[in-house]
Amino acid sequence: MENKNDIKNRIEKLKKEINYHRHSYHVLDKSEISDAALDSLKNELFKLEQVYPEFITPDSPTQRVGGKPLDKFKKARHSSPMMSLFDAFREEDMRDWEERLYRIMNYELRIKNKIDYYCELKLDGLAAALIYKNGLLVRGATRGDGKVGEDVTRNLKTIEAIPLSLREPSENELKKIGFSAKECENIRQIILNGNVEARGEVIMTKKVFNELNKKYKKEGRAELANPRNGAAGSIRQLDSILTAERRLDFYVYGMNLTPSLSLVRRGGEVFKKHEQEHELAKLLGFKVVKENRYCKNLDEVIKFHHTQEKNKEKLGFECDGIVAKVNDLSLWLRLGVVGKGPRYIMAYKFAAEQATTKVKEVNWQVGRTGTITPVALLKPVQVGGVTVTHATLHNMDEIKRLGLKIGDTVILERAGDVIPKVVEVLPKLRDGSEKKILVPSNCPMCESKVERVEGEVAFRCTNKNCYAVNLRRLSHWASKGALDIEGLGPKIIEQLVKEGLVSDISDFYILTEGDLKPLERFADKSAENLIKALDEKKEIDLDKFIYGLGIRHVGEESAIDLAKKFGSLDNIKKAGLKDFEKIYDFGSVMAKSVFDWFHDEHNQGLLKKLEKNGIVVKSQKSKVKSQKLSGKTFVLTGSMNSLTRDEAKAKIRELGGDVSSSVSKKTDYVVAGVDPGSKYEKAKKLGVKVINEEEFLELIK
Repeated sequence: MENKNDIKNRIEKLKKEINYHRHSYHVLDKSEISDAALDSLKNELFKLEQVYPEFITPDSPTQRVGGKPLDKFKKARHSSPMMSLFDAFREEDMRDWEERLYRIMNYELRIKNKIDYYCELKLDGLAAALIYKNGLLVRGATRGDGKVGEDVTRNLKTIEAIPLSLREPSENELKKIGFSAKECENIRQIILNGNVEARGEVIMTKKVFNELNKKYKKEGRAELANPRNGAAGSIRQLDSILTAERRLDFYVYGMNLTPSLSLVRRGGEVFKKHEQEHELAKLLGFKVVKENRYCKNLDEVIKFHHTQEKNKEKLGFECDGIVAKVNDLSLWLRLGVVGKGPRYIMAYKFAAEQATTKVKEVNWQVGRTGTITPVALLKPVQVGGVTVTHATLHNMDEIKRLGLKIGDTVILERAGDVIPKVVEVLPKLRDGSEKKILVPSNCPMCESKVERVEGEVAFRCTNKNCYAVNLRRLSHWASKGALDIEGLGPKIIEQLVKEGLVSDISDFYILTEGDLKPLERFADKSAENLIKALDEKKEIDLDKFIYGLGIRHVGEESAIDLAKKFGSLDNIKKAGLKDFEKIYDFGSVMAKSVFDWFHDEHNQGLLKKLEKNGIVVKSQKSKVKSQKLSGKTFVLTGSMNSLTRDEAKAKIRELGGDVSSSVSKKTDYVVAGVDPGSKYEKAKKLGVKVINEEEFLELIK
């Protein structure tokens, strides 16, 4: 059983950390960590308080809606609170939510199967409330702390999507969305003579964000950090001319219609279904998200979530989940509000690409060149749709930069299939039990001495025949970037080594089906398939062969450069040290590494064994179709929409250009796609020309 005092201390630290970041974002318009990371902290706190309710205090972030607004604008009190929402991260969370709804309703709705939902995309912008009196816009306010926001009417009026006067719908139009003749007349009278409130999200589209940053860059102005900050910062500008320049958008997600603001109520008087609020908003001249959908049950809600998550990159705006709302407004009053938000609404988030967790331990892995790499063993956490338990820490320099200790709470990042990594430490959550991370003095695999390589950040096992090093070397040969041998994964390779069937890469090519069939994991067909896969890869392109050898400092780009320069394996064998030093981007260290490898007696024996066992290394034929980019060196950073990075590299080489993996003063162009990395900053620092995707496509046309 956990120590309750430790739990209490953890809760207090979490509250302090969350309140700090909430204040930074909601009050100061600054964002120091991502929404996903903050959501992860809030989720941890919420779960702890559910288990230990005796530690819930009135000042907990779970018990309040938001921060205090700034005093730069006139304050505006909302007609009814603009509440925050509960978050769900998994399908199980959504089913638990529905179960709670049934329980509150004494299970009567389960028997009648009456709970249906209206689902909306959860836009990543700034919530705002618009008040129309007698059909004219009289006030627009930010959410603020939920009860009191800021009057930003002048700025909201610059948004073209916000009507300055309401469109008057016809009786037939109103009847089509479910209103009776009497209700139609009531609604038309309220629009003309009463009060209408529209609540929605102010956003900046991806297109506008990219266009503005391109413009600001050319003008030497500060670029926007992201579309959400761009929208929030624009609405809170004192000069409405600047707000108009930002070309913001607005989508409605809720409506209130009452004879007077003092009589505002949700449901009953006007609407029966939440869905009708969206339909009426369209009739009044507002934009609503076209992807929003009615869902007759929770299964349809979950299907809607999965579909939208899959297609989120195709949307014109940032979206981090869906919002599921009980469609029957008569149930809203019965279900009520608890803590920070309404029971009848749940935000079902998309898989977060960032989350917080704790580092339990640090293990050290041995790579194919003997380098030992620190790997964080984590408290399991969901990131990007998968459960993550490990993250790379790269090297000791990175550990020092992060200030990381064992036991720290960290922000973890994972995008797509990228290996998860620790991007930030939250030192304020330390409790004093954290431990310093130390480099092992002996190899974790073979117990040989570990030494730091002079002039490098790496530590290496000194045993050239280390078991782990050999396994990584064999796996590298079969990997996708090298020979890409189907069915020859790390576990199979380890099994072959343990059985004494393989000791170096040449041994793969003397294996038979009879060697494999007696082994665990192998049947007749799998043994046949592996031998076939090996036979198919006996003829190897020179660049793939060089890369597959696992020569220290030689990556895929360097292997291609070597193949282009020398054309054949025989020419490489005959080359001197100075020949390697003449290759662009080859420093003295890389040149010596290649020279030493091909002049090492053991490696020369390996090459002879490969040839004897049937390996044919194909000479590198020139793939150059034009000399348009001859003498020009390119570095690629970020992702492009029209072609992959490999396609871009191939096109550059076809036109006689060179591709480098690092930026230097010798670089002619840095091609910056979406989300460029540190190479972009280095290029600007060195004065290297940076071009975008459109300019690159024009150059290679």
